[in-house]
Amino acid sequence: MPPPPRPAPDLYPTPPPPEPSVYDWQHDEGFRPGPAQPQPAEVRLGDQWAPIVVDTPVQQFDPRPPTGLSYRPDTICDGWSTDMLDLRLASVRGYQHRYDGRPREDDAAAAWDRDSGTVLFAVADGVSDARQPHIGSQLACRTAVDEMSAQVRAGHCGVTDWTKVLSMVHWQLRAQAGRLLGRPQEAEVEETADLLATTLVAGAATPTAEGVAVGLLWVGDSGIWQIKHDHLYPMKGGKQAGADGLVSSAVRPLPYVPAEPGRFDFVLEPGTTLLVGTDGFGDPVGDGRGPVGRLFATRLREPVPPLGFAHLLDFSRETFDDDRTLVALWPRTPGMGGRR
Repeated sequence: MPPPPRPAPDLYPTPPPPEPSVYDWQHDEGFRPGPAQPQPAEVRLGDQWAPIVVDTPVQQFDPRPPTGLSYRPDTICDGWSTDMLDLRLASVRGYQHRYDGRPREDDAAAAWDRDSGTVLFAVADGVSDARQPHIGSQLACRTAVDEMSAQVRAGHCGVTDWTKVLSMVHWQLRAQAGRLLGRPQEAEVEETADLLATTLVAGAATPTAEGVAVGLLWVGDSGIWQIKHDHLYPMKGGKQAGADGLVSSAVRPLPYVPAEPGRFDFVLEPGTTLLVGTDGFGDPVGDGRGPVGRLFATRLREPVPPLGFAHLLDFSRETFDDDRTLVALWPRTPGMGGRR
C-alpha cells in the first residue's frame, strides 16, 4: 500500500508575531517602554488614543473640518535629537475650534545649526480677533527661525541681534498683509494687526563649555516654564495680573513691536526640562501646582515619543478649550550615549 501523499510545502509561511511593546501611558513614572498587557476584547485601539482626562473632561463630539483657503492640519508634531539636546514639538487644535470648524491658530517651528549645535525654535498664537490669525502665527514662527538661523550661521556664536528678529517678523507680517489686500506695498500696522495679529516666543539653545546657553524673546502672553526636581515652574512670560490682581487676556501682539520686548538668558541645567508654549497650555498649567502641572511634570521628566508628546498635549479638561502649542528641550549628557 503506497504511503499517503505529503502536504505541499508552505512557500510563504506566516512569520511569528513580533515581540509586543507598548508605551505605558498611565504610569506615574511617565512614558516608558514596557511589555504589552492583555487587553479585554471590548477595548478598541482608538480608546488607547483617547485624550487623557484631567478632572472633568470636555464633552465628546465629532470635530468639524476647518474652513479656509488652504489645508491646515488639526495636529502637528515633531521630534529629534542632537548630541546635546532632545527636542519635541507639537501644536494641536483646541476643542472650541474643532467644534466650530475653525483652523488651528497656533503654530511652531524649529531648526538646527550643524556647525554650532544651536537649536532654534519658535511658538506663536494667532489672535482670534484677527481675520487670518493662522497665517500670522505660521509666518511669525518661520520668519523668526529663519532670521535666527541666518545670524547663527554668520557668527557661529548664537543669536546676537534680537531686535532684528522682531523687525524681520514685523516687516514680513506687513508684506503678507499687503499681498492679502492685493497691494504691491506693505500694509499699515493697524491693517496688518486686523489680519494677522499674533504672539511670539523665539529661542536659541547653544551648547557651550558651561552648559546649554538659552536665549529667549517674547511678545504677548505665550510663556516659558521649566521642570526641575519633579515640579513644573513658570519662568517668564504668560498672562500677568494687573494692579487690581485680575489676570487679563488682552495682549498687544505683533506686528506691534514693544519698546521693551521680553528677553531672558539662562543656562539650561542637566536634569531640567525647558517648556515654551502658548496660553492654551499656560492657562490650564497655571502656577504648575495643579493637576495639569503635575501631569506634565511627571510625564516630561525625560523625552517621550513625538506622537506621545502630541497626545499628552491634547489632554481633556473642562473649560480649557484653546489651541495648544508646546516645545520641550532636554539637555543630553555627553559621553553617556545621549542619556540624561
